[in-house]
Order: sequence, then structure tokens, then C-alpha cells
Amino acid sequence: MSIASLLLPVLLLLPLCAALLSWFVPADHSRRALLLVTATVELTLAAACWFVEPASLGGELLCLDAMGRLVLSLTCALFFAASLYAVPYLESEDPGARTDFHQGLHFSNAPEATFTGCMLLFLAASVLAASTRHVGLLWVGIETTTVVSAPLISFHRHRRSLEATWKYLLICSVGIGFALIGNLLLDIAMQSEARHVVDMSVSSLSQGGGHVHPAWFKAAFVFLLVGYGAKMGIAPMHTWLPDAHSEAPSLVSALLSGALLNCAFLGIFRAQEVALSVGLAAFTSTLLLAFGFLSMLVAALFIVNLGDFKRMLAYSSVEHMGILLIALGVGIAAGRGGLLHMAGHSLIKAALFLLAGNILARYHTKSSHDVSGMAQSLPMTSALWLTGIIAITGTPPFVVFISEFFVLQGLLNGGLLLPAAYLTLLGVIFVGMITPTLHMCRGGMPHDRTAKGRENLLFVLPSACLLVLALALGLYMPEWLRESLDKAAALAFHP
Repeated sequence: MSIASLLLPVLLLLPLCAALLSWFVPADHSRRALLLVTATVELTLAAACWFVEPASLGGELLCLDAMGRLVLSLTCALFFAASLYAVPYLESEDPGARTDFHQGLHFSNAPEATFTGCMLLFLAASVLAASTRHVGLLWVGIETTTVVSAPLISFHRHRRSLEATWKYLLICSVGIGFALIGNLLLDIAMQSEARHVVDMSVSSLSQGGGHVHPAWFKAAFVFLLVGYGAKMGIAPMHTWLPDAHSEAPSLVSALLSGALLNCAFLGIFRAQEVALSVGLAAFTSTLLLAFGFLSMLVAALFIVNLGDFKRMLAYSSVEHMGILLIALGVGIAAGRGGLLHMAGHSLIKAALFLLAGNILARYHTKSSHDVSGMAQSLPMTSALWLTGIIAITGTPPFVVFISEFFVLQGLLNGGLLLPAAYLTLLGVIFVGMITPTLHMCRGGMPHDRTAKGRENLLFVLPSACLLVLALALGLYMPEWLRESLDKAAALAFHP
């Protein structure tokens, strides 16, 4: 068998087998080594997909196009960073009874084997979602990420994390139910007298443009947008996201924000790809723009003076998911920028959540009002935190500035009202994030917080590498990446 034919099966089966094995490995350090080795091999295989085009299996059941390759690469890169962070993090977690710093209640963590196994299953489900162009299998992959990520959110098993987990499960399950109905309606929309059985691969659906029933298709798209949008965290279905990101361990928040949201966006991207082919992109683009701006507005309203730095990052994700929808609604004029924005948000937001874990571990609070003097107590974390906030708010020369500029260019083609609203919301969110960040970094430490030695390099190295990547993409984009982004954008961004 050739390397091309093995790439996708190995990418899918390796984390699955490692997850099963992790429950039988008795020693914690061996299980952490298994996690890190699997993450390293997966990242290597994902990188190989840029040089060797993987062979498709079962038509489009396993098929990696340009968009899938981008999502796959981001997922594996973030999973590697999270795994590197997980090694010292899990070592520092006491397996016995602990006291919640917020409410003073006792709790104990879930078994480490469960945590590691679910992380690896999350990777396998995300790889499946990225590696298929079959809308049914895509739904299975995204639904599986919901199930296996729930135990990760409730790792600490105190009251707040359990409440956040149930909220996450409830809202995302309703959303994924909507997406299932959307798939069923899509099947009905594509049926005709000569076509009673519809192949649900994206290419086959796209070729059925002459037989599509517009009303059924529009209904299908609305259900898919609401369903996958709930998982993606767009307003008004975003309410699970601040709670889950706030209560989950920081490395889990990094995966949820950087990888999980991309998988949900992929569901909407595939629906828009079909809409473009059947000539209904004008209808869908209007919906995408409406939900996109609503998400930015909600983020701007909540992020100012929020007072909780992890929730601030969560609402920032709502904002950036809104920008992704706006780019998709604008069309090819913002195509490359939209996908670049997805990459930039993933890299920077994952770095920031990992750094938030360092701050939480030192200060024992999530209140940005109670954190100060980070430049003295956590100098490396402080420098990276300030850099990351500057980057995620769209400041040059980071990649998010470039991508937001592309989106603005696309909006300018449609008049002045939308660009003005876009820039205003970006400005409000910039002020809302940079103000508490400056307070956290400068000044002296609170009297009840004493310095506790040097920072562990493994707690800052993953974030530093991710931010360097985000900076590099802002300064220089290689030709092969530019071509790949344009190829992916051509799939779903309308002319």
C-alpha cells in the first residue's frame, strides 16, 4: 500500500487506539508519554498531508480537500501544544481531595486515565470531521466531539464545572439535533423523480443543482446554521461557551476554542458550499452576515468591564466566530482573509487560554480586578499575555490584523454602513480587552499573593510557539499557503 492510501486511516485510527490503550496503562507518567507521542505523530502526519495528497476512501467518506487539510493541521498543532502543556499540568494536579478557591468547597478531580482518554478521543473525532466530505459522517464527527469533550470540561468535578458541563451538553445536543434535521431536509431538497436516493457527499449534493427544491433547501440551511452555530458559539446560541470555557481546565479551553469551534464552522462551510453550487448563496449570505454581526454585537456588549479574564477570552471567541460568518457571507472578496482569520484565531486564542491557566494557578482568581503585578510575579506569562491580547484584538503586525483587513475590504464593496459597524464593534472590543490586561500586567502584586519561584518553561513554551506562528503569518505568507487558502475559499465563498 502507498503512503497516500495510509495517511487518512492512520490519522484516524492512531488516536482512537491510543485512547483505548490509555485506560489500561497503569502508570500516570507512561500515559502522559503516550499522549505526547500520539500528538507528535499526528502532527507529523498532518504536516505530511501538505506534501503527499492523501488518497480518498469510500468516495468522499474519507476525503481531505484544501479546507479539511487546514482544519486538520490546526487541530493537530493545537493538540500538540495542549499535550505539551498537559504533562506538567497533570503532574501538578493532586489526585486527592482539594479545596475550591472560589467557594471553599471540597472536590476531587476525575481519574487522569479518563481525562487522557477523552482528549485522545476528541482528537480522533476532530480528525474525522476534518477528513470527510460526507455531510452525514461530518455530523457524526462533530456530535462525537460533544460527547467526549464533556468529561474534559467537568475534570475538576466541583459544582460550577458540573453545571457548565450540563449546560454545554444540553445546548449543543439541541443544536446537533437541529443539524440532524437540517441534513434530513437537505436530503428532501435534493430528491427528484429520477433521484429518490441521494448521495450525501458534498460533491454529489453540489451536482444536483438542477433538481433542488429551493424552499426545502432554505429550510435545511437555517437548521444547519442554527445547529452547527450553537456548537460554534455564535449569538444567540452562545450561552454555553462562556461557562464551559471559564470552568474547564485551561488546556481544554484551548482545544475547545481553537479546534472544536473550527469543526462546527466546517459544518456551516459545507452547507454554504452546496448553497453556492445550487445558486442559493444570496439567501444564505444574508443569514451569515446577520448572525455574524449579531455575534460581534453581543461580544462587544458583554466584554466591556467583564471582570473575568477567562470569560473575556470566551466572549472574544464569540466575536471571532462572528467575523468568520461575516467573511463567509461577504464572499470571495474576503475568502482568503476569512480562512486566515480562522487560523489566526485558533493559534492566538489557544495560546491565551494556556496562559490564563498560569495566571489562575498563581493568583487563585479569575477576576481581572484582583490580578496585578504580573510583570513581577509571572514575567514570561505577563509578556506573552500582553502580546496575545494585542494580537487577538487585531493589532498589526499579527495575522488577525491582516485577516480583519481582508474582511473589511470585502465589506467595503457593499457600501459604508456595514464597514462602519464592523470597525466600531472592533474598536469597542479592543478597548474592552486591553484595559483589564494593562491592569493585570502592571503595578505591584496584591499583598496576599507572594512570589513562588520561577515559571516552568513547559507552561509558557507552547504559548510562545503559537504566538510566534501567528506573528510569522502576519509578516509573511508563503506562496504554497496562499494557494491553498485560495483553493479552500473557492469551495464556499461566492464570487
